[in-house]
Amino acid sequence: MPAAVWEYYIGGYQVMKKWLSYREDEILGRALRPEEAREVMNMARRIAAIVLLQPELDRNYRAVAGATYAWKG
Repeated sequence: MPAAVWEYYIGGYQVMKKWLSYREDEILGRALRPEEAREVMNMARRIAAIVLLQPELDRNYRAVAGATYAWKG
């Protein structure tokens, strides 16, 4: 897993670490099920897509923010 995916934070939480922390063997009393392992994989893919898109998303935000209409009132 690329470091950018593991290091991705939302709302002050490291997403992958937080998700996995609730599914530790000591907490669940069992290993991850196949569907849970697939969810981790899918989550990593979604985060990777966001990380890869981030520069374009930032450019788009700056363009939109710079082109707002100043309401008079």
